[in-house]
Amino acid sequence: MTEHAASHRRRRHSRRRRRARVRRVLLVGLVVVSVLATAGGWVTFRGWQARAHLVNAAGLAKDLSAQVLDGDVARAQRTLAALQEQAGAARAATGDPVWWLGQGVPYAGDNLTAVRQISVAVDDLARLAFPTLLRVDLASLVPKQGRLDVGRLRAVAAEVSAADQAVRRTADRLRAVPTRGLVAQVRDAVTALREELDRLGGLTSAADRGVRLLPPLLGADGPRSYLLVSQNPAELRATGGMFGAYAVLRADSGRIRLAGQGNATDLQYFDPPLKVDPEMRRLWSELPGMYPADVNLSPSFPTAAALYREMVRRRTGITVDGVLAVDPVMLSYLLNVIGPVQVPDGPALAGGTAVRTLLSDSYRDLDVKAQDAFYARAASGVFDALFTRTVDPRALLTVISRSIQERRILFWSVRSEEQRAVAGTRLAGQLPERDTVPTVGVFLNDGSGAKLGYYLRFSATLTVGTCQPDGRRELRLRVTVHSTAPRSGLTESVTGMALSGDKYTARTFVSVHTPSGGAVLAGRLDGRDTAMGSGLDRRRQVAVANVEVGPGQTRTLDVTLLTGQNGAGTADLVLTPTVTPWTTQITTAPRCEQ
Repeated sequence: MTEHAASHRRRRHSRRRRRARVRRVLLVGLVVVSVLATAGGWVTFRGWQARAHLVNAAGLAKDLSAQVLDGDVARAQRTLAALQEQAGAARAATGDPVWWLGQGVPYAGDNLTAVRQISVAVDDLARLAFPTLLRVDLASLVPKQGRLDVGRLRAVAAEVSAADQAVRRTADRLRAVPTRGLVAQVRDAVTALREELDRLGGLTSAADRGVRLLPPLLGADGPRSYLLVSQNPAELRATGGMFGAYAVLRADSGRIRLAGQGNATDLQYFDPPLKVDPEMRRLWSELPGMYPADVNLSPSFPTAAALYREMVRRRTGITVDGVLAVDPVMLSYLLNVIGPVQVPDGPALAGGTAVRTLLSDSYRDLDVKAQDAFYARAASGVFDALFTRTVDPRALLTVISRSIQERRILFWSVRSEEQRAVAGTRLAGQLPERDTVPTVGVFLNDGSGAKLGYYLRFSATLTVGTCQPDGRRELRLRVTVHSTAPRSGLTESVTGMALSGDKYTARTFVSVHTPSGGAVLAGRLDGRDTAMGSGLDRRRQVAVANVEVGPGQTRTLDVTLLTGQNGAGTADLVLTPTVTPWTTQITTAPRCEQ
């Protein structure tokens, strides 16, 4: 064989090997494409199945919620069975190996993971939370015939707590699902379920805290007594409003009755003043320990409640077990649930008009002493109606949850174990000891000696800024104050002492509390540097600005802050509750280590 022929044969053999390799590659590629196409089709099919089941489950969950709270147990049992079937099917449709593999595919995998988490969340609620709520009968958590069944509350406490924990765990897992890059339908579904879980969590959390705390508080282990204090936001104080009137409540075996009433003005003033801690004294001198109307210049409700309790004890000899504070806005929420209440020797109170009646009309029609008496009768009248009327439990739990969230209900107990159970919640009315995220407090105190707070509107924006080399972070706070007060026509009960120099100009001391371990860098009022008082409050720096605003005016306070060594990209605001809710916005940023 010639060398040329041998070379030709080798080339033909090499071409056959290459063609064989190409055929094998093409065959493998075809198989892979076929498998992927089949898997993609399977995932699409399962996705449509899951969607159908989830849509059905969402409708059933809404029906179940209404039936449970209406006490329709028979229908609720049937609805729960159907819900569990649909939720379990959605979970199964998103739990097979092909779906699991698909979660690793770029882009599409994030969407598959999110749908899986939605399915798991709905199934967990159907299996772990809703059955407990159905067994508990939430109607037992509201008053009937003038009393709460404290024995029943204790009997269901463990189950309510388990349901609340299940809702919290589910909500935490769903919050961990990234939404950036998801298709609109999936992203909207995650967001909607998060919001629904937040609403459900607010109800179960309020119910859990209630069943644990209410039995001893309402006298299951022996009679209790409390001061019911009405905070008046027409004259602002840091916790919400000046303590203007109080009622003494007695609780025994779940039944509450009114045992007396009084006014802050009857307590007069204290000289020598009651003892206050040095930090508070540096900010507010001796005022919180001297005047009942000034006990809550500090935003710490436990401090204010303890001072007020002692003032009442010294003047009246009445010793109480705790202090409960509410405001007219919270009373208006309750009136929307329980219906209008006729106040003895006064006008009727209704949900839509109560705030105006208490904080505007009363100053036009009543003298100062009659106003305080009217506030006390109004608060006790609303609570008396709450305990004697038939009330929708869902609506009541929603009102309580909203009022706690807005810091319109505050409670302090002299018993340390009960106070520890409240501490860390908004019900306690104080800034956290330590921040999980940087927390800024903005608290308001009237400096006019007037009742112009009814006409003030507030907003706050907090922007998370740049990271510092020492691990701190800059925050930029903007607070705006707008006055809707008229230019004339207000009575002396409203214009008061006019300490701003003009009867219609409201003077407000705005106290900004930094995050724990933080600092105040600068303050500007309407774009100009402004002098600010300073002090400390439990590892937080405090800056106090005087903001005066006339009718129709808007003033803007900008404060630059530093956090402690906390690289979080978000922050929290804690605010004095006002007649109308604040408008707020928090602009976040990536964590510093990112």
